[in-house]
Amino acid sequence: MTAALAIPSCCPEVLVLRHGQTEWNAAGRLQGHLDSPLTEKGLRQARRQHELLQPYDLTGFRFITSPQGRARKTAEIALAGLATQIETSSELMEIGMGAWAGATRAEIAQERMIGLQDLGQIQFYDWAPGGEGTARLYERCAAFLGQLTGPAVLVTHGMTSLCLRLCALGWGLDRLADLPSGQGVVYRVKAGHHDEL
Repeated sequence: MTAALAIPSCCPEVLVLRHGQTEWNAAGRLQGHLDSPLTEKGLRQARRQHELLQPYDLTGFRFITSPQGRARKTAEIALAGLATQIETSSELMEIGMGAWAGATRAEIAQERMIGLQDLGQIQFYDWAPGGEGTARLYERCAAFLGQLTGPAVLVTHGMTSLCLRLCALGWGLDRLADLPSGQGVVYRVKAGHHDEL
């Protein structure tokens, strides 16, 4: 039984925003539960999300952000004038990276004595010493979505965005590579369909 089964078949519409580029994104460092500020590019990406959301009918939507600084700053910009109240939820935090928070992929590959290409796109998230792992993140996202009673705009992080959208679609972790994870965009999951505003 997968965590996706805990989500009602009529999962409310969700608009999912990943935070804008941060200094650590630009440097190739994994942030996890640590934080770094948005770059100028990241601020532009948040403003672009605001432009994408402006014409959208957000009547009845809740606005919820991760409490981490990079997501809160993105929410502040992207939702300016659109949300009367922005809630925070620790369930929207990025995947915990344990001892590897702040490390680069190259440093992780060196520690594991493997080639950088052998890290893959996501499998190393499950190798992080003391990390949360993708299965627990997926369960966290499923539980969060299962508590939504109406449509919501969610401001979150790369891996968390992927798992939220997988769960909202009723897809398993084996489909993780099937979804995009860009910054400066707004993803929509509505009635079992995924697209981009």
